[in-house]
Parts: sequence; structure tokens; C-alpha cells
Amino acid sequence: PLRWMSTAVKHKEEEEVDCISLTASKTYSCDERGKDFTKAEHLKTHQLIHSGVKPYSCDLCGKSFTLAGNLKKHKIIHSGVKAYTCDLCGKSFTQAGSLKTHQLIHSGVKAYTCDLCGKSFTMAGNLKTHQLIHSRYKVYTCDLCGKSFTQAFSLQTHQLIHSGVKAYTCDLCGKSFTWAGSFKRHQLTHSGVKAYNCDLCGKSFTQAGSLKAHQLIHSGVKAYTCDLCGKSFTLAGNLKAHQLIHSGVKAYTCDLCGKSFTQAGSLKTHQLIHSRYKVYTCDLCGKSFNHTGSLKRHQLSHSGVKAYTCDLCGKSFTHAGSLQTHQLIHSGVKAYTCDLCGKSFTHAGSLKRHQLIHSGVKAYSCDQCGKAFARHTYLQHHQVIHSGFKAYSCHICGKTFRWLSSRNIHLRIHTGNDTKLQSGEQLR
Repeated sequence: PLRWMSTAVKHKEEEEVDCISLTASKTYSCDERGKDFTKAEHLKTHQLIHSGVKPYSCDLCGKSFTLAGNLKKHKIIHSGVKAYTCDLCGKSFTQAGSLKTHQLIHSGVKAYTCDLCGKSFTMAGNLKTHQLIHSRYKVYTCDLCGKSFTQAFSLQTHQLIHSGVKAYTCDLCGKSFTWAGSFKRHQLTHSGVKAYNCDLCGKSFTQAGSLKAHQLIHSGVKAYTCDLCGKSFTLAGNLKAHQLIHSGVKAYTCDLCGKSFTQAGSLKTHQLIHSRYKVYTCDLCGKSFNHTGSLKRHQLSHSGVKAYTCDLCGKSFTHAGSLQTHQLIHSGVKAYTCDLCGKSFTHAGSLKRHQLIHSGVKAYSCDQCGKAFARHTYLQHHQVIHSGFKAYSCHICGKTFRWLSSRNIHLRIHTGNDTKLQSGEQLR
């Protein structure tokens, strides 16, 4: 009897193991995306994403969610409570899971690699999201503008642009944002902390992503080429922005001067010119700017550092963009022609500035004397007269000048060179 009982127990255990094995192997697949689940209820919850039904809305920002749990997690963002802090960088999070996910960044381990492009990721979810780029499977389309996305979440994030809701406002400058992430990135500009430095040119950035994007400039790799004009770009986003130029569609127009733009961001940047709100001032010459980026670019002119050199004529430039613009001169291509006088230009911007001469419109006036100018750069050049600053001095006789060009012309008196200065004579 004992032997019989032992055999029965053994058979029962084997049956239980087989049952567990069958249960573990059974999966429930999503017909739309092919995603697998071990439980039927998990599949049902997942399928709600494809239904588009979002009955749970946030009272503060209007964002809607498919599940009540997702709404609860979202509301923590508005509460401002971040009880979970990273010991390595001090970044805080509203949830413990978010902290754990963040800490993987510091580990440096990227175990998930894309077979198509070799890009590696810290988390499996990020790899799956990335692989959708290669599949080009975009089933989520915006009803307002027709833009398509590979993920429902990306579509939801995009649709906030059309809603016009900007619930996140900066206390320092009053700028508002649609997303909390954009707001956080903006606040870093006021902190002044730039922990990511470029080893090649010394430029600093507040975010690691910005540094990586910048370093592509030094690599010289431009994998994105315009089919219409052949111009190449380092980033895909820059190519998309460039292609809008060829489309001819300029839906954003300035109410003050009538200038039109292909992008809303370009219009906002332009409108700062008319606002005369210039809070960024150069300590060396007193020149003021609307944007901190413009001030930084200007300050490089005082540094004397010109890291970008033309291979054809040896002329050096402070910015990579200036070198690219200069190289078009050697190409000899002038694709932009004025309909009124027939004059041709290498760049579309040069043609637009030229056409202002024919229009007679002078929208930029000097606050000091009332003199008006057709271009903003002419006004800036003129305002130096009122500032009284003379930041450029002759190293031979000590005479000072308001503009670098005037100082360089003066140096010819001492050097005896009536054509142009040598590169070594163009001092700061």
C-alpha cells in the first residue's frame, strides 16, 4: 500500500508540473500589435489603448487617460511632491519606480542593442520603442494635422500642441510650456549649471543630449540630404525644418512687419526683435540681445577663437554655420534672383534682405534718435553709436574703435597693406 501511495503521489506531482507548464506557455496576443500577455485580463486592459477611450481626465491640465491608475500617477506631477531622490545626481522623482529606472542611466549598462543600427539602450522598453522607427508602422494619426506616430502615447503628447493648454509656467521669465519635461529643461537655463562640456571646442551644455547633438557637428557626418537642393544636415530634424523652405508654405506671419515664417517657433523668435526686450548684455561692449544664444555667439567674436577654417581660401570662422554659409560663395551657385532688378544671391535670406530695399519698409527704429532701418542688423549697428562703447583698440597706437571692421581698416595704416589684413594681424 505504501508503494501504491508513493506512486500515486508521484503521478499527481507530474500532472501538476504539466499543468503549470501548460499555464505558463499559454499566451494571449493582441491582434493589432502582436503583443503577448500571460493573462486574459492583461490583454483586455492593453486593448483599451487601441480603443481610444479615455474616460479619466485631469482637472488641472485636461490630459485624459484610459485607466484610473494612470490618472492617479499623473496627478502626482501637479502635487510637486518628489520623495525619491537619486544619490548620485540629486534628481528627484514622484515614484520609486521612476527613481529605479533613472538609476540605470548612471550604471552605464546598455544590454539591449538594435540589430538594424547598433544603437544600445538601458531598458528593453526603450529598445522596442526605438525599433518602431525602423518599422515605419505608424497607425496613430492626428485628426487635426495628419501627422502619424508609431505609439498612442506619442500621438497624445502631440495633440497637446493643438489644445493650446500650457499648464507649466516659469516663475523667473513667465514662459509657459505644454509639457512638464519641457518646463524642467527650460529651468536649467536659469540655473546656469552646465555640467556637460565638449572636449573639442569647450562649449558647455545643461543636458547630455544637447552635448551629443553638438558633437555631431565636429564629426562632419551629414547623413540627411535634401532631395531638392542637395544640402546635407547632421540631424534629421534640421533636414525637416529645411524642407519647409522649399514647400513655400509660411503660415505664421508677423503682425508688425508682415514677415512670414514656416514655423511658429521662428515667428516667436522674430517677434522678440520688435519687443525691444533685450535682457542679455555683453560685458565687453555693452551690446544687448533678445536671446541668451545670440549673446553667446556674439561673445565669441571677442574671444578671437575661430575653430572652423575654409579649405579653399583659409578663412576662419567662429561658428560652423558661418563656415557653411561662406563655402557657398566658392560654389558659385546663386539660385535666388530678385524679380525687380535681376540681382542674384547665394542664400534665400540674402534675397529677402535685398528685397526690403525695393519695398521701402523700415520697421526698425532707434529709440534714441528715431532713425529707421530696413533691417534689424542695421539698427543694431547704428545703436553702437549711442552706446559710446569702443571695444576694439589698435595694438600699435592705442586708438579705439566701435566696430571691428573700422579697427582692421585702421591697422592698414601701420602695416602698409592696402588690400586686406593678414590673418595674424586681425587681432582682438
